[in-house]
Amino acid sequence: MAKVNLDFAKGLPRVEEAETVIACFQCSACVAECPAAAHPPRFNPRDIVLKVLLGLEEELLRKDSVVWDCATCYTCMERCPQGVRPIEVITALKNLLAARGMLPPEAAAAENIRRTDRVIVHSEAVDRHRKELGLPHLSAEGKRIEEVMGCRNTPSSWDA
Repeated sequence: MAKVNLDFAKGLPRVEEAETVIACFQCSACVAECPAAAHPPRFNPRDIVLKVLLGLEEELLRKDSVVWDCATCYTCMERCPQGVRPIEVITALKNLLAARGMLPPEAAAAENIRRTDRVIVHSEAVDRHRKELGLPHLSAEGKRIEEVMGCRNTPSSWDA
């Protein structure tokens, strides 16, 4: 039996507009083009928002949380007809997990870093969001992680 916390959605950390979660009517538009939902069958932004609304805190805030599978591409936010920002809800959940010391499994971010040298995969949605925020455009290639961090290790050497 699941334990319900009816104040769970209210307690999400203030991340941009995570409180938009209450407008969700579960239409699944956020799932339609979600790249993360297309691969690991357990990831579904609509399901995450529903669990937040239902107060199913224990199902979301655990060591192997599904929120770490999010590609942070902002497609869910773009597609929502209600203006819900599932990505902000997921980011708030990630912040809660990190505050509790439940960091993502190494593979969640490492694969993106190995392929693109970025944690967040480049997409048109990211470009539009950056433009809205007044941030400069990012090239699809990105900088080498060792360049950004000033370290000598390369992402491929992390496998050793």
